[in-house]
Amino acid sequence: MIQLSGLTKRFGDRILLDNVTWQVDDGDRVGLAGPNGAGKTTLLRILAGLDEADAGNVIKPAGLTVGYLPQDGLEHSGRTLKDEASLAFGALLEARAEIDRIEHDLADPSLPDGEHESLLVKYHDLTELFQREEGHSIDLRVTQVLEGLGFSKADFDKPAETFSGGWQMRIALAKLLLGRPTLLLLDEPTNHLDLDARNWLEEYLTSYPHAVILVSHDRFFLDSVVTRISEISLRTITDYIGTYSAFLVERDTRLDQLRKAKGDQDDEIARMRAFIDRFRYQATKAAQVQSRIKMMEKIVPIEVPPERKRVHFTFPSCPKSGRVVLELAGVRKAYGDLVVLNKIHLHVERGDRIALVAPNGAGKSTLMRLLSGVEAPDAGTRREGHQVVMQYFAQDEANRLDPVRTVYEAMESDSPVGMVPMIRNILGGFLFAGDDIYKKCGVLSGGERTRLAVARMLLRPANTLLLDEPTNHLDLDSKDVLLEALEDFGGTLIFVSHDRYFVDRLATKIVAVGQGGIEVYPGTYEQYLWSRKERASAAAPPPPPVRKAATPAPPLAGTGGPQAAHARAAKSPQNYEEKKRADADERRRKRSEDERNRRIAELEGRITEREQAVKDLESQMAAPGFYDNREAAETIVSKHHSLMWEVGDLMNQWEALQDPSETPRK
Repeated sequence: MIQLSGLTKRFGDRILLDNVTWQVDDGDRVGLAGPNGAGKTTLLRILAGLDEADAGNVIKPAGLTVGYLPQDGLEHSGRTLKDEASLAFGALLEARAEIDRIEHDLADPSLPDGEHESLLVKYHDLTELFQREEGHSIDLRVTQVLEGLGFSKADFDKPAETFSGGWQMRIALAKLLLGRPTLLLLDEPTNHLDLDARNWLEEYLTSYPHAVILVSHDRFFLDSVVTRISEISLRTITDYIGTYSAFLVERDTRLDQLRKAKGDQDDEIARMRAFIDRFRYQATKAAQVQSRIKMMEKIVPIEVPPERKRVHFTFPSCPKSGRVVLELAGVRKAYGDLVVLNKIHLHVERGDRIALVAPNGAGKSTLMRLLSGVEAPDAGTRREGHQVVMQYFAQDEANRLDPVRTVYEAMESDSPVGMVPMIRNILGGFLFAGDDIYKKCGVLSGGERTRLAVARMLLRPANTLLLDEPTNHLDLDSKDVLLEALEDFGGTLIFVSHDRYFVDRLATKIVAVGQGGIEVYPGTYEQYLWSRKERASAAAPPPPPVRKAATPAPPLAGTGGPQAAHARAAKSPQNYEEKKRADADERRRKRSEDERNRRIAELEGRITEREQAVKDLESQMAAPGFYDNREAAETIVSKHHSLMWEVGDLMNQWEALQDPSETPRK
């Protein structure tokens, strides 16, 4: 697929890659790992052809198409969202426009016979290309990808320039996925995606037919997508087969072996130096001394990556709150005509670990502001419990840093006296080392400001934490520092995060926000997803037999799992009415399934019939002398064109019926 041969890349005196040979094959899904600044983004830009290596070659096969998604900086304007995404099918759209132009020209009776015949041949070739590349399903494919990435159908006709920076990156990602390049390069593709969109992207990339190379700070995403990790460290690339979690285990094992070998080498060098220094001036030992000097000159020093200090931190102690921490009763919040939350009720008790989940824009941050008291509800009440000491981390927390203070001063100004000795350790855990702590906050990058804001939060005593996307712009090591601190936190936690690994490790209760209301699910995020799938399956006709079986439910502690709960419920006479309703629902689902299967079979028959008719016409069109009779040829070509469009429409209907959430067309 693509190969690096002896590649070297420098920035000034610093060498990022030194004489590297590396290969990615078609179908590989590779995650790039390595510390910040190791060269992951630089490598992606070299593969995309945006940067050049200082030495060596990038060997690409003929016909390779490359798609590159940077971290930010892309903007789209001048078209609607759907039209912008459809540009991924540029060649097919041009073919469709050319087909329309040829049809218009063929209708001109004054067209010379020779030109008429050549247009008919070109028309045949273009329609064949359009059918082979499934041009009739362009709209369907665009809709599937845009909706998967979180756009609603109401967004499709909006101008692309009206979308914010995060949504601009989603548009760029949609165009890349629709274009299906043979080498897909993604630099932090999950940065601007909510959990639902990340879950969809995981499934999409897992079945992607070509090579994918990506950089991500989302551990769950990496584990779900990649088949190998390539670590950039010590100016070279080392491959590890398997998931990111498997890579961590194997890398640590290799590093332990490397450090042991380095220690043995250092001990041996020290012994030789001691011998040389001791017997350098003794004639009887001259040969042995010279032998050891030559041996030392031949030794290639073993290089070991600097060991990053593992930072473990616990929040400063704070008195416990009362049993009830927060209550919202009948709360409503609107911005103008837009009602974000309406008549919601939420009860938060001490020790709850609640994750707020929803697509972007559904109201998670609004609910966090209401819970924190930063905003007052338009209607309803908010009640705070006894002895609640709250700390609220807002999405824009990083923008509140005093620009004239240094990093260390920003930490010190907010720190209790007893926590001052911990400041340097915490800063080190969030990548502020050495002279970095003396940087002014005003010159920090967006990611650095976020890391500093999170680090400051760890110094303040509180028994209730409200965190709105604290993991944005954090690398994996910094996330681990925060995650371990929050796991040890003994108070109440309410948070928003688009990092699946983070949510899985922390949340014991899920609050789903959407359509003006909330839904409280007492369980983990994995259990919530299973429950949502089961409810969606019950509300829709069962899928065709070719689809995968339903995901088994993760068992709830002490219940024996959903199957055992169902068996207990079935034995209860109090559920007789529920069983009757369930039986009636099952009969309705069965009738609906039969109707859909009948409709699918009917469509398949019609498609087969039309396709055969198309083949018959194409056989006539390919016969010698077909174009001699201009009038007869025009009639057959027109009929062929009509059948092609009819087959495309029937295929769209057939594809829609494969999704049980779609309503069968009559």
